[in-house]
Amino acid sequence: MKILSAQKPVKNYVILFLDYCEIEKGLSNNTQKNYSQYLNLFVRWLHKVNKKNILPQELTAKDIWDYRLYLARTYKTPRNSYLSKKSQNYYLIALRALFEFFTERDITCVPSSKIKLAKSRNENHVAFLELHEMEKILMIPDVSTFTGLRDRTILEVLFSTGLRISELVSLNIEQVSFLLKKEANKTIELSIIGKGNRARTVYISSRACEWIKKYLGVRSNIFIKPLFVNARSKNPDEKRLSPRSIQIMISKCAKLAGLSKKVTPHTLRHTYATDLLSKGADLRSVQEFLGHKSVATTQVYTHLTNKRLKDIHEKFHGGNDISN
Repeated sequence: MKILSAQKPVKNYVILFLDYCEIEKGLSNNTQKNYSQYLNLFVRWLHKVNKKNILPQELTAKDIWDYRLYLARTYKTPRNSYLSKKSQNYYLIALRALFEFFTERDITCVPSSKIKLAKSRNENHVAFLELHEMEKILMIPDVSTFTGLRDRTILEVLFSTGLRISELVSLNIEQVSFLLKKEANKTIELSIIGKGNRARTVYISSRACEWIKKYLGVRSNIFIKPLFVNARSKNPDEKRLSPRSIQIMISKCAKLAGLSKKVTPHTLRHTYATDLLSKGADLRSVQEFLGHKSVATTQVYTHLTNKRLKDIHEKFHGGNDISN
C-alpha cells in the first residue's frame, strides 16, 4: 500500500474527519460535536506553539507528549479548572481517532498507538446514591408548578430507566403520549435509539409512568415534539430542554436535599444499575438495560455489589460469631 504525504496542514483535515465520522463511521451528532470541540483545542494548541500550518507527516511523538503535558498542566476549562484524567482522555481519544483517519486515508502520520491515555487512580470508581438519598432528591421539586412537575418527572424517569442524559433529552412526546389514555399501573416498554445509534428497549416503572402522565396533563402544547421542554423559551426550535439545564437542576436538587456528594445525571444511571444488581439482577440483564456494548463495561458495578454481599455475610452469618 502506498503511503501518501499530505499537502494540507492538520487543521484543514478536521472538517474532512468529521464528515468521515458521519458518513462512513455513522457516529451520532453528539459524538461528532464532541470530536469537533476536542480537536479544535489541538488546533489552537498548534497555533500557540507556532505550528499552526504543520502537516500530518511532520508531527512527532514529542509533539504528542508536549500536548499531553499541556492538557494535564496548563489548559483550563471555561470554569477555570484543570482537566481531570478522564477529561484529558476524551481529548486524546479524539486525536487518536483523527490519526486513525489519516492512516485509513494512507496519509503518513504518527501511529495512533503512540497516543497513550492517562491512567486514573479512580478509573473504577462509581458514584451512586443510596435509596434514601434518591428519595430525598425526588422530594425536592415543587410539583405544584409546571417546572417542578417536569423536574420530578425527569428524576423519576432517569431513576426508573437508567437512561443516559443524551437519550433522555432526545425523547419525544409521541413516544409516551399513549399514557394519557390508559392507567399507569404497570411497567411499560419504550424503544429508544441509544449510544452508537443502537436501538434498545428500556422499561419505565408504573410510578414513573404516573409522573409522566401528570406532567403530560399540564403541558400547554402537546404538539411540540420534545417530551421535556424549556418553559422559558418562546422559540419552538429551542423548546427541547438541554443536557446542561438538566445537569444544573439535578445538582441543585442534591444540594437542597442536603447531600454533600456531587450528583450528576450519570450518578442516577449508576444508582439505577447498582440498585438492580444489589437486588439480584444478573450482569447480562443489566448490560442490556444500560445499553452497554460489552459486559466488561457493566462489570465496573460488580465490586460495589460484592462489597455489599460481604458486609451482609459478616453481619448475618453465624460463623463470624464463633470464637476459636
